[in-house]
Amino acid sequence: MAIEKIAHIGVAVRDLEPQVHLYRDLLGLELINDEVVEDQKVRVVMFKIGESTIELLCPTSDDSPVARFLERSGEGIHHVAYEVHDLTAQLRRLDAQGVELIDKSPRKGAHGQHIAFVHPRATFGVLTELCESVL
Repeated sequence: MAIEKIAHIGVAVRDLEPQVHLYRDLLGLELINDEVVEDQKVRVVMFKIGESTIELLCPTSDDSPVARFLERSGEGIHHVAYEVHDLTAQLRRLDAQGVELIDKSPRKGAHGQHIAFVHPRATFGVLTELCESVL
């Protein structure tokens, strides 16, 4: 697999305001994106840090995947995302090798990316996102 870099680290939060204050005002990171991803029922706020980003994930509904994560695990790291080239081909390759995928085809993610998730059972407990920039 041609992983190009760590794209971002996703952090699940219950309340964005204190987190935005921490990352933007106290740590001095540049806020580069703030959007709602409707199909995931989540508000995503992204901060630039070097070549990567920190992605804050705040549920917009009690039945969102992030809300379920917060209920089970509390606030904290939700996933690690890796940027890949040709996401569709990477997913086919992983599927053919028997890797358990949450998404067998790319879907639209935040910040104009195509994304797909690998199940944590296949990655030793770490929810892994593969993403491809389409901008």
